[in-house]
Amino acid sequence: MTEGEAIEARRRELMQAAMQHVAFDGWSGQALIAGARDLGLSASEAHNLFPGGARELLEVFSAEMDRRMLESMERQPLDEMRVRDRVALGVRSRLELLQPYREEVQRGLSFLALPTNAFLGTRLVWRTCDAIWYAAGDTATDYNYYSKRSLLAGVYSSTLLYWLSDRSENHAATWDFLERRLTNVLKIGGTLGKSIQRLMDAPNSLFTRRRGVRPRV
Repeated sequence: MTEGEAIEARRRELMQAAMQHVAFDGWSGQALIAGARDLGLSASEAHNLFPGGARELLEVFSAEMDRRMLESMERQPLDEMRVRDRVALGVRSRLELLQPYREEVQRGLSFLALPTNAFLGTRLVWRTCDAIWYAAGDTATDYNYYSKRSLLAGVYSSTLLYWLSDRSENHAATWDFLERRLTNVLKIGGTLGKSIQRLMDAPNSLFTRRRGVRPRV
């Protein structure tokens, strides 16, 4: 194990320890220090491992859930599944992994709702959706790369909120909701994709002006 791998392992270990306190202390420095204390680490050692504090702690937790989600997906016969089903599997796997952390996730959403953390929330959702599309076999590098992930971000976020309040057996209502959202997005995505393609194929003259010539008004 390299030094970098050893540090990442220690960060994950501390993150797991801190999670035992997030439900009570929220995503905060207090939860981080309490987790470090459980592991026999000093406050300074905790800060060295997480110089970004609670924000970095949440980011490491999200990355760990993404990693486990990909491992879960890889155990399934993806080659035999439709792309739509692979994407649905990714969202469902991610939420199932969050099941032991429902209170922590709820507190995380409140934390990310703060104006100073809004960009972090967007970045974490984007990374999750990017990982799902990658595992589903997507290789797009054009505008489709962004449109697919943007649409899935809406599906994932709304399904996550639904899941948090779902009390149906085995979360059956959530999975039905997910299927409906994917169906709606596929319809919207088809129209959006055609519109963007027409825009991409339009003559350059529609988007450029000669230097020094002002458009008529």
